[in-house]
Amino acid sequence: MPSTPHLDVLPPLVETGKTGELVESGRTLFTTVSPLNASYAVFPAPLFEKLSARSKSTDSGEQNIYLVSSKPPPSTERRLFVGDTSIIFAAMQNLRKTVDENGVYLTQHESIQRSIRKLALDYVNFAKECWIHTSRIAGEANQATADHYRSLYTCLSLFTILYLPEYGLENAPVGDDLMEWLNIHFIEPSTEEGDHLSGLERPWEDETYWPYLTRAILRGLSKAVTFFLGTLSEHPSGNLQRLAQSIIPLLSTQPKLQHFDAERDFAYASHRWKEKVKTLRIELDDVPESDRRDNFEDWWDRFSDIIGILEGREEVIRKVCEDLGADWREVCVAWGVFVDTRLRRQDLPDVVGQVLEDMPPDPTILEDMVHVALFMGDPLKALEHAAQLDPWLSAHLADMMEPLSLVEQAANDESELSVRDFSVLSYAHYLHSDPAMWRITVTYMYSCGKVGAATADEILVRVPLRLQSKPSNTNNGGGSQADQGDLSTIVKDVNATCHEYQREAVRRTVCKIAAQTFVQKKEFGLAISYCSSAEDWVGLGRVIDRVLQEYLHSGPEQYTKFVSGIAPSLQGLRANSAAHGIFTHRLMFAVRYAEFHQRLLNRDLQDAAWDLVSMLQEGIAPKAWWAVLLCDAFELLQYDPTPLFSYAGACVLLRRLDEIVSRTAQGAGEDYLKILEAKLRVDGQKDTQKQLQLVRFALAKYFARCAMIGTGGTQTVPRRVDLTV
Repeated sequence: MPSTPHLDVLPPLVETGKTGELVESGRTLFTTVSPLNASYAVFPAPLFEKLSARSKSTDSGEQNIYLVSSKPPPSTERRLFVGDTSIIFAAMQNLRKTVDENGVYLTQHESIQRSIRKLALDYVNFAKECWIHTSRIAGEANQATADHYRSLYTCLSLFTILYLPEYGLENAPVGDDLMEWLNIHFIEPSTEEGDHLSGLERPWEDETYWPYLTRAILRGLSKAVTFFLGTLSEHPSGNLQRLAQSIIPLLSTQPKLQHFDAERDFAYASHRWKEKVKTLRIELDDVPESDRRDNFEDWWDRFSDIIGILEGREEVIRKVCEDLGADWREVCVAWGVFVDTRLRRQDLPDVVGQVLEDMPPDPTILEDMVHVALFMGDPLKALEHAAQLDPWLSAHLADMMEPLSLVEQAANDESELSVRDFSVLSYAHYLHSDPAMWRITVTYMYSCGKVGAATADEILVRVPLRLQSKPSNTNNGGGSQADQGDLSTIVKDVNATCHEYQREAVRRTVCKIAAQTFVQKKEFGLAISYCSSAEDWVGLGRVIDRVLQEYLHSGPEQYTKFVSGIAPSLQGLRANSAAHGIFTHRLMFAVRYAEFHQRLLNRDLQDAAWDLVSMLQEGIAPKAWWAVLLCDAFELLQYDPTPLFSYAGACVLLRRLDEIVSRTAQGAGEDYLKILEAKLRVDGQKDTQKQLQLVRFALAKYFARCAMIGTGGTQTVPRRVDLTV
């Protein structure tokens, strides 16, 4: 796959035409290459000569670091191709997994080999469909894309023919199969040439007639050959007319392996057919010299070349192919059809080696180099060239080569990767150029042993969770579906992937990251849910602290709305035996405290007073919040219509107040007064102690009032606490 000629980043580091400003600021652009893949970190940095002179204020703030890939992200049709073929890849992994569990060696089991061949043909068909689709779209760029998929199509189909034949035909002659492959992918002669000649009254007078006829015979195109040989019935030479009529039935009866039940019968029929060709050669040699030319061509030489092809003369086939502008492929394939009709796959390298000495391939055409390596039986070289052509091709070829024992299964001591894992992991890194394709990326990575799994783990914990997420409505803490956007969906997908590949540690890490993201969006209910899923009890405590901070920053009304979203989590945490009690206790306080303020807002003051005393008496309220609760009691203590606290309840308030005062005097005021300082927005304990002194005065007046009206005793009517806000 080609690399991008330049890299664009957004927002731009430097505006177009303003590079001079960057230089004047004493900075330049630096890049760091990733050790894992073809990506770069791009960032502005000071020039070396100005490092010492740079003032401390320069670039004191944060700056962007751009992670860019040198590979262009997949296009729309490429994503479709990648997605469809990943399904085949997953099926291949399931097949390999099943085989590994049963201890069956792949190439020794008929059903397994048939399954691999079927999957290989699926790859071939998808490449073909993508080629056809892109070919129908007009445009130069689309034509280049179509040519690329055509190259994948030719390479995959050739691999299937040479290395995944039908079961039982591994040692069968391969010539006819290769000729079919050549005719499908490299069409010669062209349809336009045939249309042109068929429209002529005397086509043999055209200079393209004999080259067309010879190429058609070389390719085994019997229908076209029969038609154009039939036109020679009008040729002035009676000898040529007779020879043409004699060769037509000979061409139509050339033996094909697929027409025989046994190779022995095919070999015998081929021998008989060659005897008939020899007879035709004798007839051709008997043609007088005076009748071997017409007014346009030396038809005898042309016909002699055709018979030489049918005779299987190596030198004639090479000469004809060179004259026709054919390449090494056509010579090698014709060799298996005419020279050695019993040519087997294992014998191909010797033939190809001889042909390449005189007709070397173009090393700049990667498709040709892959073909050469496959013909030569060199899988490693094929993977090397395939990786340059398209990492997709090398990955999927290697994935099929390993179970067929075409490449080593053992891992390299240095990289800890096998040949197959290296190719697949390289392709996965290419996929990572599009972060949205993380699901497919990790599927390939997790198939590559420990190294691939470790890399996939890093991909999962860095999945962009905010992808396409909608902005949160901070006025509603309930975490509704409208506010969640796509974030929770992405997290669920990541979790499902972790479960699929048994990556529990990664799943917990992702849940922690998701919880932090939800906290930033003030969706505290979801944050607590993901902390619980990750069993991150310390993180859960931080979320609850953040909720409590909303009371200090936003006031009781907003606070109660946020807590309404986390109250349902309390029951689940109580039922979770793994949950740490201290954090569950803290959540209980947050819920009870929100309930208290909700009662205040509803002017349900009697129950609010009961809630406040209960939180202090039962130890639900943390000591750091005692001072805040006592200040909340100030208004209730001064309520005129009726006393809201029992005598015992007021004593509880007084005991907590005395402990705060005494502990503050002993130097522990930080533990008791810090949150009250934040609520009052004051710095220092002097103001908070004044506030507590007001509470003491209110308590003194309350006790005096109780004494005057005879109120006292313990509260005897129990009240059920509702933990919902």
